[in-house]
Amino acid sequence: MLVRTLDEITDTDADIKTENWRSKRIVLAKERVGFSVHETTLYAGTESFFWYANHVEAVFITSGEGEIEDLATGEVHPLAPGTLYLLNDHDKHKVRPRTDITCVCVFNPPVTGREVHDENGVYPLVTEPETEPAPV
Repeated sequence: MLVRTLDEITDTDADIKTENWRSKRIVLAKERVGFSVHETTLYAGTESFFWYANHVEAVFITSGEGEIEDLATGEVHPLAPGTLYLLNDHDKHKVRPRTDITCVCVFNPPVTGREVHDENGVYPLVTEPETEPAPV
């Protein structure tokens, strides 16, 4: 069983900070469970472009408000606590928080924590080296 708190992650290499957002990586690929879990804060008044060409991401908003734009269709959807969006088709999108938004994000395949968004907003597919089988 893994039990981890956000306090344990804060200001470690699993706490990624940018001008537009901060992501605390709670569960990573090294845990070998097939997904990763992050708490992300998107900062008010910013606009972030993302395209997870190599990952599927589910995002559940726990606090804050803003909007997400599907760049393929131009559709804009409101974001508020209790909203979930699923990027199940590797959707290119922009997120525009009106207030700071806190959300829980789940990625498949899991991220390692070493990924950096490239110029297209894409995380490269980085994998953990194979070692012994995951504990049962």
